[in-house]
Amino acid sequence: DRGDIIELTGTCFTTKRGEPSVLASSWNILAKSYSPIPTEHFGLKDEEERLRRRYLDILLDKNLAERFKRRSLFWNTARSFLLERDFIEVETPVLETIPGGAEARPFTTHHNALDMEVHLRISTGELWQKKCMVAGLPKTFEIGRIFRNEGMSKEHLQDYTQLEFYESFSDYKKGKVMIRELYLELAKKVFGKTTFSVHGHEFNLEDEWVDYNFCDIINDAYGIDPRDTTTEAVEKALEQHSIKHDKPVSVERGVDLLWKKYRTQLSGPGYLVQVPVYLEPLAKKSKNDPRTVERFQVILAGSEVGKGFSELNYPRDQEERFARQEELREQGDDEAQFADKEFVEALEYGMPPTFGFGVSERLFSFLEGVPVREGQIFPLLKPKK
Repeated sequence: DRGDIIELTGTCFTTKRGEPSVLASSWNILAKSYSPIPTEHFGLKDEEERLRRRYLDILLDKNLAERFKRRSLFWNTARSFLLERDFIEVETPVLETIPGGAEARPFTTHHNALDMEVHLRISTGELWQKKCMVAGLPKTFEIGRIFRNEGMSKEHLQDYTQLEFYESFSDYKKGKVMIRELYLELAKKVFGKTTFSVHGHEFNLEDEWVDYNFCDIINDAYGIDPRDTTTEAVEKALEQHSIKHDKPVSVERGVDLLWKKYRTQLSGPGYLVQVPVYLEPLAKKSKNDPRTVERFQVILAGSEVGKGFSELNYPRDQEERFARQEELREQGDDEAQFADKEFVEALEYGMPPTFGFGVSERLFSFLEGVPVREGQIFPLLKPKK
């Protein structure tokens, strides 16, 4: 039957018509197919069924099999890029008592042996890797799974792979150069090209990467200076531009929503810079304007596809920003960051100036030209009833 896997013993030869064949002396069934495999003509048309029975999807679509070979090459190219620059690969905890390093809602569970609440990590060990900087390890990276208990879209999933790396005695300016080199290497080695069309945008990674000034954009588009504004002004701008938001809205969340509305116009490649301090609790303040931070986000096809910054290494400043995040949490913002006193304690021993960067598998799906769910070999689905 179609789908049976058999073993043939005999002599290999090629027919006069050039057909590779076996003159079999014996045969044996290695695996019996009890369910008929769909024909390639009809295949699996329903998207949910395709993802649920991904093994058949891959079996019937050789292009899909090639996609997951590219995905493997993508992460191994990133790994090789860092190893060649003397980074060491580390593994940091997946279960944390305080989920740190990002603004996201965590998955929470109970640790029976220690009888305590723990969370699945929301970053690839950001605060842990910075403790490695305190420990004198100059360059570290991790490629691993992270988990965020949030919404789903063509760009967002709840569990996905992310790369984060940290380099001491570097900063975001040096980092910008390095990240362009990394993205170009990924594009050339994995996809064999540098020009891509994504979500109606076309960009070439070999072009000059431009700087997008966050404060200028918000001021020009909405008439407010995000470095010096109020909740009233932000809420008014949200309403004028018909942007859905919770009420009351904080300056932090409101300004972020205004930016997300605007960014869809930007094709990139580029760096989003001059972001207000209140939008990045872990980045160092800018020397030129202390109301902003030394941070950039990679902008491609109207989305943020990677983020890097000069890491904040002043313990008192970090403590104050954590306190503000705690205020936001108390006001109902469950995506605000948790205060990590042990991380502040580590900073008190001295962390060198450090550049940190993170990028998720969203970059792979962008360059592959598919939604992030299609970029995973076995995405999460609801069980069949």
